[in-house]
Amino acid sequence: MATLDDDGIAAATIGDLQPYAVEVVLAQYDTAWPNEYAEEEAAIRAALGDVALRIEHTGSTSVPGLAAKPVIDILLLVPDAADEAAYLPALGAAGYALRVRQPDWYQHRCLVARAESGARRSVNLHVFAPESGAPEIERILAFRDWLRTHEDDREYYERTKRELARRDWKYVQHYANAKSEVIEEILGRALPG
Repeated sequence: MATLDDDGIAAATIGDLQPYAVEVVLAQYDTAWPNEYAEEEAAIRAALGDVALRIEHTGSTSVPGLAAKPVIDILLLVPDAADEAAYLPALGAAGYALRVRQPDWYQHRCLVARAESGARRSVNLHVFAPESGAPEIERILAFRDWLRTHEDDREYYERTKRELARRDWKYVQHYANAKSEVIEEILGRALPG
């Protein structure tokens, strides 16, 4: 859950950097989201075979009862995230496009599919390797699992998201950055001391 300033956003973005310049729209939790994730997981596994070491539904759409932007977030672990030739062509053929490359932040890559561009649904596919990405993988999963089992923090996080969604953001990363303080506070409770 890296925070990026405008220069960092530009440096990490693959392709044209387009301002988000629209409001963040949160949808009530949709019971279809787990099934949508399962379809994406099956497509990723079919595309990558054994290269896909682990696939997890993450982000707000993975937390029952939590309002979210209707974008399925997926965590994909591959043997070496820096070895893009091992997974990018197959994921590209499956409809995902590389949008973010962050070699200095756990070798993170983010591929996207967007419904408005003809994909079956909107997806953010976050790629890490088990070793180089271990600290962030632990944080992502701990945050998801904590929100699934702690209603008070789930409601607190949703209130924060709704307040922030009322603002206009140049880039969606600015909205994500603005949630960081609350995410860190919740992670302080979720992660063992």
